[in-house]
Amino acid sequence: MPFGILDCKRMEVVPGTAFMSDQDELPPEYSDIAKEQLKHGKGRYRDVILVPQPSDNPNDPLNWAQWRKEVVLLIVSLTAAVVGAYGPMLSPGFVQVSAELHITVEILSQATAWLTLTIGLSLFLTNPLAKMIGRRPIYVASVAILLASSVWGAAVTHYGSFLASRVVAGVGMAPFEVLVQCTIGDLYFVHERATRIAVWNLFLLAGIAGGSLISGYTIEHDGYRWTFGVCAVLFGLLMVAIVLLVPETAFRRHAGPAVPVPVPVPVLVDGAPHSASEKGAAGGTGGAAGVSTDVVAVQEKKHTFLRSLRVFTGRYTDAPMCKIFVRPVVMWFYPAVLWGFLVYGTSITWIVVFSVVNGVIFVAPPYNFTVSQTGLISLSPLVLTVLGEAVSGPLNDWVCVRLTRANRGVYEPEFRLPLMAVSVVLGAVGFFGFGATVAAQTHWTGPVLCFGLANMSLVFGATCVFGYIIDSYRSHNEEAFVAINSRNLLTFGMTYFVNSWLAAQGTLVVFSMLGALFLFVCLLTVPLW
Repeated sequence: MPFGILDCKRMEVVPGTAFMSDQDELPPEYSDIAKEQLKHGKGRYRDVILVPQPSDNPNDPLNWAQWRKEVVLLIVSLTAAVVGAYGPMLSPGFVQVSAELHITVEILSQATAWLTLTIGLSLFLTNPLAKMIGRRPIYVASVAILLASSVWGAAVTHYGSFLASRVVAGVGMAPFEVLVQCTIGDLYFVHERATRIAVWNLFLLAGIAGGSLISGYTIEHDGYRWTFGVCAVLFGLLMVAIVLLVPETAFRRHAGPAVPVPVPVPVLVDGAPHSASEKGAAGGTGGAAGVSTDVVAVQEKKHTFLRSLRVFTGRYTDAPMCKIFVRPVVMWFYPAVLWGFLVYGTSITWIVVFSVVNGVIFVAPPYNFTVSQTGLISLSPLVLTVLGEAVSGPLNDWVCVRLTRANRGVYEPEFRLPLMAVSVVLGAVGFFGFGATVAAQTHWTGPVLCFGLANMSLVFGATCVFGYIIDSYRSHNEEAFVAINSRNLLTFGMTYFVNSWLAAQGTLVVFSMLGALFLFVCLLTVPLW
């Protein structure tokens, strides 16, 4: 194994390990494999072996036209952006909104905590269901729930109804925090995934930051109910787009290593079964040995547009239901999943903490911001998030391809991890810097810039975490992402009491503690590697 990664003594091919370069770069033991047996990438990736290998079925999402894949990604990412905005959109106006609902700021922040808890618990239902019945039914049901809860939130007149609408919305928000990564795994090859994960993450984090920017003005001039009204309009439009343009992306394919082995594959010649080698000898176009060439898949016709509109398209796993729902808990004991939970969970939870405390810190002396000015704070994370996503995804894919070539064509999922070093530097400056600048009452540019750097750190960290998990556990992505995103339980606990903690010990202590915990979990990347 390369670069200090420990070798596995129990398996011949470790899950996630793949061979991605032409045969002259492969290890000697694979030199007898003819490269024409395998499907390769295009353009500058023409020497890259496609992982996973697509089937010959025209309905295999890996075989879809590139524009169709990008449209699906764009729509679900746009929905994720509105979902990202939906949670913290009231934070710039916490003082004003709590006064209108006749509650304290602490109680209002606890409503956000209950929303987060609902998201965390809902994941244990929605993702296993997506594993069983596909992604499309979950997407359609979720956006319908979000539309209904937004209309409900715009019409509430008292806190009890307001809290209920937020909790129901949490059920609809859950899939767009996790299921999008699984859709990316359905549609794209290994060398394309980090860039697409960065795209989804860009929309999600831009929604979190940009939503507060817009909602600050909306709350100040039109009242907080119009923030829900705007979301209702957007979710209505996105629901139409999902129904018409986001078909099912789950696909049942035979799992196997990316290295072909000389196993005859049955095909039909003149109505009789023969091996692939016999067909090749007869002058046919035999399929690659070891690569799935299912006869039914080859003969299947491409689905029409009307057929793609079906919501339910069958069952996508033969595993018992009880096992599917228990697997996320079991995967907690996988070191890589636990690492992903800690890194992503702490990073995004601390970012949510910013959203909760900004509406308290910046409306008080010495800053004395208005609600709309507090919303403008989100310009910093928005700009730095866009910059980080533009760099992190393509850079992560580039690093993977370079390390794979240096490793004689053998790809390891650990090649996703080097960019964690960038996340560590940005996060340390962001968390420690925010606490120090607010405590010292510096000019507002200091804490605002640190807020943006902390968000940029999350960008690089999320790209590493989700790229690593998608590549390591291809057959259990849904369960792994549920385990990782149970971080919402951590976020619930933190947002529930953070304002009290802030009032008791001040920003310097709070954010120094958060920064120290962030550094500790990031350093766990070294033993994981």
